[in-house]
Amino acid sequence: MTSPIIVSTAADLRIHQIMSDKGYSRESARIRISVISGGCSGLTYKLDIEDKDHSTGSDNDQFFHIDDLEIVVDMRSYLYLAGTRLEFSDGLKGKGFTFENPNASRTCSCGESFSL
Repeated sequence: MTSPIIVSTAADLRIHQIMSDKGYSRESARIRISVISGGCSGLTYKLDIEDKDHSTGSDNDQFFHIDDLEIVVDMRSYLYLAGTRLEFSDGLKGKGFTFENPNASRTCSCGESFSL
């Protein structure tokens, strides 16, 4: 199975910086990306750092490697995320991670939630 997520260089660098700041090495942690109910458009993205040795995943988790970054996505979220690009910006328009999802039919004005 191919990765549903494309991670920009800026997002990859920021993820690794956060992991390092929290005391994780690239070998000891991974990123969990999920879609959960919530937000003003119905669905929202969730991005977490997960310790590989102490994670409580499920049988339907899908694992992907993008360079040296391990990403885990549950199957429900995988279906929503196909083709999504994870970006990071620290420019004048705001700082943070953004998801560019080609499957979203509507997003809220803050860009943190979407619907299909």
